[in-house]
Amino acid sequence: MAHHKSALKRIRRNEAVRLRNRYQHKTTRNAIKKLRATEDKKEAESLFPSVASMIDKLAKRNIIHNNKAANLKSKLVKHIAALS
Repeated sequence: MAHHKSALKRIRRNEAVRLRNRYQHKTTRNAIKKLRATEDKKEAESLFPSVASMIDKLAKRNIIHNNKAANLKSKLVKHIAALS
């Protein structure tokens, strides 16, 4: 168990940050699944900017790696292009 005040605060803060990161990551994964399940091209194109923004925010906050974010966005664009 931590003895210093700052260490105790760090433990509390780490837990809060971990929960926030988990929430944002899970929300983004659900949005990606929704976009991938979409068969309508217009709807997919309208969803993409918000999903791409969510992915970029995760990468900016180091929740996911920059390359993973780029790969996800690339695959989503390919998926949208393949829809007719």
